[in-house]
Amino acid sequence: MYRVIILDAAERSALAVTRSLGKHGVEVFTAEDSDRALAGCSRHSRDFFTYPSPRLQPDLFIEFLASMVRERQIEVLLPMTELTSALLLTHQDVFPGAIIPFPALEHVNELADKSNLIRTAEMLGVPVPRTWFSTEAGQPGHDLASLRFPAVLKPARSWLCIHRKWLRAAVKFPSNNNELEQLTRSDPIFRDHHYLIQENVTGEGQGVFALYDHGKPLVFFAHRRLREKPPSGGVSVLSESIPVDPVMEKHARTLLDHVGWHGVAMVEFKVAEDGTPYLMEINTRFWGSLQLAIDAGVDFPWLLYQLACGDQPA
Repeated sequence: MYRVIILDAAERSALAVTRSLGKHGVEVFTAEDSDRALAGCSRHSRDFFTYPSPRLQPDLFIEFLASMVRERQIEVLLPMTELTSALLLTHQDVFPGAIIPFPALEHVNELADKSNLIRTAEMLGVPVPRTWFSTEAGQPGHDLASLRFPAVLKPARSWLCIHRKWLRAAVKFPSNNNELEQLTRSDPIFRDHHYLIQENVTGEGQGVFALYDHGKPLVFFAHRRLREKPPSGGVSVLSESIPVDPVMEKHARTLLDHVGWHGVAMVEFKVAEDGTPYLMEINTRFWGSLQLAIDAGVDFPWLLYQLACGDQPA
């Protein structure tokens, strides 16, 4: 069996992956930029490492990880966040022979960049909230007179590099036009980078989880969110499995097929009162509610591991 290192060990998804692979007898190492982390405390983690902060010291992070991969003869790297995924794919040549089960970085960026994703979804006929895109000058490209508040102000990317350090870019919910203008003019996250403004869709959050093998869909799973943190919209803290809705599966397939996806992804929707599923975003790596799918019998980490090993998962 291949040796695996799971990064971002403080994430819930990291613990789920560690448990899954460990129970199947895979030799698992975990790592994080802190002294202790959730997945590192699992009995399925053979050893835990502390690496330099990928946010503050990305070059040292890559250097440390490359050294550890060589010394421990690690064959599969599994990053859990968008930032570490992007860093590994950008520096993939530093890990010769190691497997990072993602598509090419350009395909990841096609879906991770929210402005590009929404434009692609509109072109492919996937429902999206009414959206305004920022211009090169950092201002909305269209008149916002018809925008209803509270609105949703989204950075195009979840992580931004500012002064050679990476910063997490959060979604904001301005309640009026004055708040919106203040954020886009004074907050460097929006003032200096692309963003989008969307009308707030009320409804139930649902997600379609998927596993692809170089453009070929293998597995779909679905859940609905019962509680989120914060309640206005955020990470799922209580959810349940549901039958895969054929309309949402069609939309998910359309988007993932378009880029010839490989690996795992979670396509998030907000289902309005009239039943329309509006695309919110796509997680291009493992997601926080991963344990739900595993408990329900769809073991995404084990299936992905088999793909990484060159096997065809059942």
